[in-house]
Amino acid sequence: MSEKKYNVFGVGNALVDTLAQVEDQLVTDLSLNKGGMALMDAENQAGVLSSLEQQSLQLASGGSAANTMVAIAQSGGNGVYCGKVAGDPNGEFYKKDMEEAGILFPVAAASAEALPTGTCVVLTTPDAERTMCTHLGVSTTLQKSDLNLDLLAQSQCSYIEGYLWDAEAPRAACIEALQQSNKLGVKAAFTFSDAFLLGRYADDFRGIVNDYCDIVFCNADEAKQFFGSDDLQHCIAEMAKISDSAFITDGPAGCHVIENGQTTLVEGFAVNAIDTNGAGDAFAGATLFGLTNGMSATQSAKWGNYFASRVVQQIGARINENLKDKISSIVS
Repeated sequence: MSEKKYNVFGVGNALVDTLAQVEDQLVTDLSLNKGGMALMDAENQAGVLSSLEQQSLQLASGGSAANTMVAIAQSGGNGVYCGKVAGDPNGEFYKKDMEEAGILFPVAAASAEALPTGTCVVLTTPDAERTMCTHLGVSTTLQKSDLNLDLLAQSQCSYIEGYLWDAEAPRAACIEALQQSNKLGVKAAFTFSDAFLLGRYADDFRGIVNDYCDIVFCNADEAKQFFGSDDLQHCIAEMAKISDSAFITDGPAGCHVIENGQTTLVEGFAVNAIDTNGAGDAFAGATLFGLTNGMSATQSAKWGNYFASRVVQQIGARINENLKDKISSIVS
């Protein structure tokens, strides 16, 4: 795998994030499920934005898998990202932002006349919980033909986000990416993305894990939803039966690493979290960097835990610096 040009080929929604710090009352007033992700049309999302007129807002290129790809680059790695944007100002901002972060973004922009670039309003409350209001826009038109198979073949690993499952064309693109990964000898990684998806697609995801996946990423809540149990240890044991390699994050406690039937808890780092937005994405990116750069699964998870601990200490899903100089001291 070390002879491949790219560490990871990511596939996911391409969304421009609008970040805001708010009080709990605003989340309640907007009838949002605190800590969750709500899909909205443009009109409803505009209503959320109108309630933030007095807030200081920050823009960033986002999407779960995109954040993961940036974490790979900030660890010292590289990658390719496949997501759909429109030829509008948000789409231009997104492409420029990703490429400046060090990630190749080869997908051609769609006409802005049909659908706009997807956007996500991220509301962070004082307890560090983030509530997301997402208008997927043109990202729902991502399709098989957008996948550059030559670049996929040059990658050590693919990484597919479960958020794509809600629309037919992106779902087909996901399956294609996984199937082609298997054919091309590229390791395939899949993230469950959010517990709400498992309420609808648990059977689909179980098929994906069984048929295509080499590596699974999820958090404790997602694992419990997936296996229909509140007993995390039971869920870890069940995951070990269906996946040779899995990483189940459990907040400050760290990560349960499953490798060939064996389970190890890699402890987290004690920090003062102010925003959990992007923590899981950052963990996956740093861990994938480790796995594609000669680290063991537990070493990779330790680097992932550290990277995620840095992300939750600031506002936004991405840190503003490269951390590669810290790898040796953290992993050793």
